[in-house]
Amino acid sequence: MYRTLRLCSNGGGFEAIPDPPRRLDLARVRSALETEGIRVVDARVMLIAGADPEVTISQNGRLLFKTSDSAAADRAFARFLPVVESATRSEH
Repeated sequence: MYRTLRLCSNGGGFEAIPDPPRRLDLARVRSALETEGIRVVDARVMLIAGADPEVTISQNGRLLFKTSDSAAADRAFARFLPVVESATRSEH
């Protein structure tokens, strides 16, 4: 489960923080994203998903949506959450 999206302190994006905290298996998340046709750059400690807007996925489960448009962030969150959650469920 994730907290509601909130504006980052610098105002350049929105973030979703997992609650409770979790550690993601980025290889599984990457595979799930690529299955959905989303381009992914694997930066070892995070994934950068080439979507509109761009999304950074951290090992600690944090999702950062690089847009100042709250509606675009909400749409991206709705798109990415099921993919991340399904990769997380498959770990157990």
